[in-house]
Amino acid sequence: MQILAVENKQHEKDFLDFPRKLYRNDPSHVVQFDSEIRNAFNPGINPYYKHGKAVRWIVRNDQGKTVGRIAAFYDTDKDEADYVKSGGCGFFESVDDQQVAFMLFDTAKVWLQKNGYEAMTGPINFGENDTNWGCLVQGFIPQALGMTYNPPYYKELFESYGFQLYYRQLSFHLDLNKPFPERFWKIAEWINHREGYSYKHFDPKNTSRFVDDTVSIYNQAWSKFRKDFTPMDPASLYDELRKIKSIIDPEMIWYAYFNNEPIAFFMFLPDANQIFRHLNGKLHLVNKLKFLNYKRKNTITRARGTAAGVIPKYQNSGVESGIFYQLRKVMDQKPHYKEFELSWVGDFNPKMISLYLATGATHVKTHHTYRYLFDRKKPYKRFMEDAVNESKLPPNILKL
Repeated sequence: MQILAVENKQHEKDFLDFPRKLYRNDPSHVVQFDSEIRNAFNPGINPYYKHGKAVRWIVRNDQGKTVGRIAAFYDTDKDEADYVKSGGCGFFESVDDQQVAFMLFDTAKVWLQKNGYEAMTGPINFGENDTNWGCLVQGFIPQALGMTYNPPYYKELFESYGFQLYYRQLSFHLDLNKPFPERFWKIAEWINHREGYSYKHFDPKNTSRFVDDTVSIYNQAWSKFRKDFTPMDPASLYDELRKIKSIIDPEMIWYAYFNNEPIAFFMFLPDANQIFRHLNGKLHLVNKLKFLNYKRKNTITRARGTAAGVIPKYQNSGVESGIFYQLRKVMDQKPHYKEFELSWVGDFNPKMISLYLATGATHVKTHHTYRYLFDRKKPYKRFMEDAVNESKLPPNILKL
């Protein structure tokens, strides 16, 4: 076998095409757009290159056939935020062959070591954690927008190499045909009538204002919660909005205010994977017309919650219920939507898990984010292990 850095157009084509071959008989997988992956590794487009670097590789077998791929990257902005200096690996795909997988992991590890890193976290994204993040270990159902999907054997490949669980990522589904629990709506109505509270949905004509509000809420909400917190870069948010421009529904992104100060937000996106699954990762003119036709026919019946934040002072105020109250009124006007996917919430966030369960949502998927320490004698630490409350977790995931 031979491992090759992606350095020319043929290598890049092999990197992009390999998932099409690997998943050609799996109807649950959705091929990610070639353009989206190219942009992730384009220093002129991906803002993470301002403070990071990324490399890609493919593996070919003795017959010259591509049998695996991986990327490794680091972000210097995060170097001081963790107990160990950890880079990342992601965009991993492999046939069910330990030798292939280990060659990919070894190559990523050596590159990170040469760049001064002590650990490797993966599979993660060279960018925000709302896409390409985690190894699917439970719930091999049709892939939602931005969520990773992989064969069941990936879990064994990662863990047999020596990767250890860093944190679990839980996804919940909410059936919109079933009524929310009565207590939930009582809280929602109460918070909506409290003096000083107001709600607005996203308005593309005033994007800069809502970007500022999102950054303000996010940085306040997560800075005291996550030990590895790094402030949100507005440039990365503008980049995300650019990527979702064609699918965004402004009435699914809501902000809460108290005395006109932003205090919370929830972002839901139409699950365009229900259309993208027909496009095979290509965005040429014919597929753009297909997309518009499917969209016109209300093919999308599911929305995915991709991001949320509540500043600490208001985290027990019920404002989250208030935002769902606004969403309910919107969804009453969009009856073709049947389901929300609430994803993902870390096992270190019992408050959000409790909120999702309070809506009547059910746990449907689990992803693992793994970490591999290069010094195998160094003590291993789970992410925010003191915050993990096993009693708040769905019981079926503890068997994994």
